[in-house]
Formats: sequence, C-alpha cells, structure tokens
Amino acid sequence: MVSVVSRQRFFYKSVPCSLILLGSALFSGLATAQSDQPAGTLEPVVVTVGRLEQERFDAPASVDSVDAQTILNSGARVNLSSALDGVPGVVSLNRNNYAQDLQISIRGFGARSTFGLRGIRLIIDDIPATTPDGQGQSSSVSLTSADRIEVLRGPLAQLYGNSSGGVIRAFTRPPAAEPEASAELYTGSYGLLRSDWQASGRSGTWGGVADLSTFQTDGWRDNSAARREQFNTVMSWTPSQDTRLRVIANVFNMPLAQDPLGLTAAQLAARPAQAGTNALLNRTRKEVSQEQVGLVFEQRLSAEVGWLLRSYVGSRDNLQYQASATPGSQNASWVGLDRLYSGLGLQLNGRHRLSESVAVQWVAGIDLDRSAEGRQAGQSVLGEKVPGSITRDEDNVAANRDAFAQANWFLGDRWTLVTGLRSSQVGLSSTDRYLSDGNGSGEVKYRAISPVAGLTWHATPTVNVYANAGRGFETPTLSEVAYTRSGNTIVGVFNPALEAARSRHEELGLKWRPSNGFMMDAALFRVRTEDEIVASLSSAGRTAFSNAAATQRQGAELALRYRFDAHWRLDSALTLMQAEYASAFTSGSTTVAAGNALPAVPQRQLYTALNWSGQPVRSTDRAQAQGLGARLEWIGRSGIWANDANTARAGGGGVVNLRAWYGWRWGKLPLQAFGAIDNLVSRQYVGSVIVNQAQLQYYEPALPRNWMLGVRLNVPFGVL
Repeated sequence: MVSVVSRQRFFYKSVPCSLILLGSALFSGLATAQSDQPAGTLEPVVVTVGRLEQERFDAPASVDSVDAQTILNSGARVNLSSALDGVPGVVSLNRNNYAQDLQISIRGFGARSTFGLRGIRLIIDDIPATTPDGQGQSSSVSLTSADRIEVLRGPLAQLYGNSSGGVIRAFTRPPAAEPEASAELYTGSYGLLRSDWQASGRSGTWGGVADLSTFQTDGWRDNSAARREQFNTVMSWTPSQDTRLRVIANVFNMPLAQDPLGLTAAQLAARPAQAGTNALLNRTRKEVSQEQVGLVFEQRLSAEVGWLLRSYVGSRDNLQYQASATPGSQNASWVGLDRLYSGLGLQLNGRHRLSESVAVQWVAGIDLDRSAEGRQAGQSVLGEKVPGSITRDEDNVAANRDAFAQANWFLGDRWTLVTGLRSSQVGLSSTDRYLSDGNGSGEVKYRAISPVAGLTWHATPTVNVYANAGRGFETPTLSEVAYTRSGNTIVGVFNPALEAARSRHEELGLKWRPSNGFMMDAALFRVRTEDEIVASLSSAGRTAFSNAAATQRQGAELALRYRFDAHWRLDSALTLMQAEYASAFTSGSTTVAAGNALPAVPQRQLYTALNWSGQPVRSTDRAQAQGLGARLEWIGRSGIWANDANTARAGGGGVVNLRAWYGWRWGKLPLQAFGAIDNLVSRQYVGSVIVNQAQLQYYEPALPRNWMLGVRLNVPFGVL
C-alpha cells in the first residue's frame, strides 16, 4: 500500500550517506589542490549566459551544461528528466504519462503546469520552442541527436523575455568529421520498444546530421500506452570561416498517448497501477503532430563584429479526449487545436578593447514571434466525437515584439561587469466563433522592461565570486485568459483583467576549481513575485485564474563534480528551497493562508551519482566508450504539496538507479550494449502531482522497478 503522507524520515536517513560522499570528495579535492596532482581532467565548457557565450567557470550566473556522454548514458533518451536530474535548482518530475509530458520547474517556476512546460523558456538549436505566451513541450527535444543541454537559472535568464524563470537550451550534435551511420535498439519493461537511426558527416563545405527515432510502450498503469516517432535534422553550409548557414527541420508525430489521469488518495492506496476516474470508460487520450523548419545564418563582418539571423515556421495539431467529472458517465468532451507559428530574430554582436585594461563584449537584437491557433471543443461519448456537438470554436493569437541588449565589461584581470536590458510587448487575443453562449472575444497587451546587472570578482585563478539582480515577468497563457469568474460560476469570456506576474531576482554565487579534477558551484538566490497567477475557481473542466498573491522563493544550490582518477567520478547536486505565498488569497471557496508552500516544489532535493569507467573517457567525448562502465544514482526529494491550501501531500524519499554499458569491436565496427534498472528497490512513491486538480485526483504514481536493455552499432563509412 502506498502512503501519501510525508516520508521525511526516510529522506533524512538517506541524505547523510550522500553528504558523506560529498564531504569525502570535498576533502579529496582540497588534498588534490594542495598537492597540485590532478586526479583526472574535467574539460572546460563554453555556455551561453544571457545572450553571450562564455566559459562556464567565468560565467556570472548559475548555468550547467549536460554533455553528450551523460545524455547517451542516461537511458533510452525518451524523457528529458533523465538528463536533468543532476542539475541543481531543477525539479524534473516524470508523470509517466505521455499525454501530459514532463513537469519541469526551475527555482519553482513552472511547477503549477498541469501539462507541458510553463514559465521557463525552451530553445533548440537557436530556435524558440516556447510560444509567446510561455507554453512549450519537452518532447520537442530530440535527445537521441543531442550534443549538450544547457540550463540557465537566475536573473540573467530574464534577458529571454516572457516566462523566463529559467532557460533550457538544447543543441544537436555537430556533423561527424567523416561520414558515419548508427543504429540503436532498446527493449524494456511494460512493452518498451525504442529505435534510433542516425547519419552524420561532412563533405567539403557541407555537413549534416539526420536522426529518426521511434518509441512505444504499453505502460505500467491502465490506459497509459503510447507511440511516437521523431525526426530531427540539421544541415549546415560553411563556405568560409566567417559564414555559416544552418537549416533545421523537425517532425514529431504521436498518434497515440493514452491518458491514465491522476488518482485520488484512496485510489492510490488501493492500486497505484489503475487509471483515474472514467479514464477507461471515456478512453482519455491525446494525438499530436508537429512539423517545423528553421534557418539560422551567422556571419562575421570583421574580427570584432558579427551578426545572426534566425527564422522559423511550424504547425502543431493536437486532439485530446477528456474524462467526465461524473463517475460512470459516458458523456465527456474533447478539445482540439490547429496551431501555426513563426518567428524572426536578428542580433548583432561584437567585442572591442577600449583600453589596455578594459574590453567589452556586447550583443543587441530583436525577437518577433507569433502563434495563431484555431481551438475547438465538443462533446464525446465513450471516447468518440459526437457529430455537430461543438461547444467551443475560437481563434487565439499570441505574439511578442521584443528588443534586447547585453554588455559584458572586462575591467582588468579581477572584475567583470554584466549589464542587460530587454523591452517586451506580448499580445493575447481571442475571437469567439461559438456565440450561442455570448461573445467571449477579447484581447490584452502586456509590456515590460526587464533590466539585469551583475558583477564578478575573479578572486584567484581558481575562485570566482559573483552577484547579480534583475526583473522579469510572466504573462498568463491563452488557456489562462480563456475564462472569467462570475461569482461562483465560470463563463467562457476572455479575461483581460488578468495581469502579468512581476518578479525581482537576486543571486550570489561562488565557483571554485582547485584542480583539474574538481569543481564546485554554489549559489544563494531569492525571487519575489507580485501578482502571481493562481487558480481562482475550477469547475467542469474549466479553470478561471486571478492575481491574488505575492510569492517568495529563496534557497541555495550546490553542484559538485570530482574525478578521483581516470576511472572514478562523483557528481552531486543539492537544492534547498523555500517557496511560499507571501500573502493570503481566495481560491474558489478556500482561503489560502500566507506562508503556505507552493505546490509541486520540494524543499530539499539531492542527486548523487558514482561513475566508473574501465577505460578513461573524457566527459565531452562523443566516441563510444570501450570496455565496461557503470553509474549508480541516488535521487532524493522531500515531500511536495499538491494544492495551494496545503491539505494534500505526496511523501518524499529516495530512489536508486543503476546503469551499465559495455563497448567492444565487432571486426572494425564499434558496438555498445546498455542496461539499466531504475527504482532498484521497487519503492512505491508519487512521481508527480496535478496541482489543484478539481476532483482531488492529484497523484501520478511513479514506476516500480523497471529494466531496459539496448545495443548501439556505429558504422564509420571509412571502414567499409
């Protein structure tokens, strides 16, 4: 039987073991630094901070980069959560529900999302994957062809505009120096089947990567089967050292994603594998197809100045069959959207030396993005549309028009000053075509100026200390302005009175590299938000929102990586966070008290992984490792609240995962076998929560112990 109460004792009993590993590594790192005998090498990493590239160590912000080898060894590379578990400040909750995507939050932003990403920006190969109103899907990232994933947290993320509580940037691998092809096949628990087919190479000034992956599962829970295919390609043309053109195309097709829904506490205790109320009867599911093509052109005009142009266009079709709120009812509803989106961005960047001791690196640009969708809804019976039963028919548009600038001032050898500003205008509108219930049309515009500033003190060659601050904002999404509360009822009228949330971000950080095999990043942060967007009333599948509360998020983050030698490495990430409502407000008929915790945000989270490799492999090397390798992971979280009133809670605890791989050569062809056991001790726990679910179906159970086996074959054309 699964308990929904807090398992904090388990968490506290498990944390000391990981802290001992942290402490041991810290002591070893100090010893290594004092003896000047590096225990391995951690490669320097270049990341994008704000809108400018810098080495991660010198970057005046909390930013992490997940390298290709870590992504490769994270499993079947279906869920982004597997790659982000080791990033501090990030909570990535796997719903094990492909109809609703992952629940990812950064420093508490995005935690209230009931589906997809919300409140954080997702960018793939310089192309935005978040709509102007702040919505996105993590499934847009092709993990099988990803070279690295960067995660930016804190004030400098505000330079990306609306809903930038954090920024996730994914990059497709560069073309291989010599043409090659690879194939991967995976199988696992609950009918998991995964394949990937990839080709990569260069010829003269041309290069390209093409990747096709497939995935299907029967699912552990009832009504949780899914099938999907994804194609990602990046073709590049580099006619000179100063010019590069990339064409990026993506296709995502998910013809079936059954929705098992959330469970009540009683359902969870009785049988976690069951589907939620009416899921089987109403055949709850989702169908998605998305196509996109983008172009990125870069040119260096001189040794000091260059420019970048990006443009993209795409479409997304989404059809979802929902459940009735009345147990045993055959009558339910469906929602469909047909979205067309596009965007254009232009930026100019440069670097100049102003004097012998002062230099400046700068960027300035504009972003224009638009998303237009036709949205319909109607009645369904036993999971099929009822002809002629349209109950919603409207055209929705979200668009932004932004300008930004950033400058990094290098003041001698000891100081770096960062200044930045973004001017944003976001417009939301709805044209109601279903007028039998009145005209629900409306529009609203939001404007914001987001300044940021930071200062880095390069105290020693191995220690950097930084502080920065900034302002940000988060507009409502189109779905959040779709309804208005009228007394104790919800009406289908656009709500232009819903304000954007405004936030102030502050951060103080330390980066320490005492040796080539040891790194530690630490940060303290505080975020204060006014006009937080909260659920005001939920009824019959509709939710009206209001600005009813101020919130405060504050905490600490610690990331540590230590190479004991060329074979052993320890990775750890600790997050301590207090996220709470700073003022009381009313949600429906419930008063939410000041001091209540924000739902879906754990106060404590710790990730620790011990890695072993039989053959020395650099962390940034894409080549297949030879010999045996393994990783033992422990992921622990404290309990999380499922609603604003803090009356429903999912307990905390820790999960152990084991991964192993073995590389060898079959003739001249390199092969690699991969195996994984997740949730090694088969602990029963809640993987994620559906915040403020109206029928109290808050809980989405995690998988019990599950396994996976895979094989990868790489074929360099030169050996054939």
